[in-house]
Amino acid sequence: MKTIKHILSIIFIIVLIPNVSAQMYRIHQDNVKPSKLEDYEKTAKAFNEACVKYNVQANWATATTDNLKYLYISEIENMAALDNRPFAEMAKAMGDDFGKLFDDFDKCYDSHCSYIIHLVKDLSYMPEGFSMMQEGQDYRKWFYIYFTPQNAKKVREGMEAVKNMYETKKSKEYYRVYRNGFGTSEDCYLVAVSSKDEIDGATKAKENDKLLGPDSWDTFKKVMDYAERFEEVSGKMRPDLSYFPKK
Repeated sequence: MKTIKHILSIIFIIVLIPNVSAQMYRIHQDNVKPSKLEDYEKTAKAFNEACVKYNVQANWATATTDNLKYLYISEIENMAALDNRPFAEMAKAMGDDFGKLFDDFDKCYDSHCSYIIHLVKDLSYMPEGFSMMQEGQDYRKWFYIYFTPQNAKKVREGMEAVKNMYETKKSKEYYRVYRNGFGTSEDCYLVAVSSKDEIDGATKAKENDKLLGPDSWDTFKKVMDYAERFEEVSGKMRPDLSYFPKK
């Protein structure tokens, strides 16, 4: 019960399909083999160096999870952006070396995928201003909440109540909410929580539990009663594998 309460104390879900003006992020996910972790890191760094050398006009933030998934996160304006080919000039200049880079990547995993998520800014709890990246807070907890279509309305109502409680209590534990989009197989909401490190995250969570008080479970239950399941994943942002080109 305590674990469930803690997880629900830092998440909430939105269940309306996001409108076309919502911020969109393309995620490329590599599921790296444990035995190939060192090789993957070496290749990823070589790829970033090549992007810098050829001044590729694209950008992404990179995150890694404790279960060895590498996530490359790029904000896009619309679905038409998926047709862009930012590496075309780089590939032409590198010749066979470009193909070798991706051959080296392919040796490090048996599966990878790409999909889109939508930011739900108005339901994210960031009272000091929204930002996906916070300086000095690279540690992450990600919570994936799955639900069925018939429970969408009830989940939304419950999570609105959770957000209102956070605002009323002036919680210091902030989070961002994302909705699954194109390329995903289940209805899912993702909540991202930032902190300095694992200890800092645990300390914030404990302080938040005290702030919200024992009666807060009545609010969390409005979500718990209608969520199908949820997954908790730890990880961190990787500035060394992220890429932002020169202007």
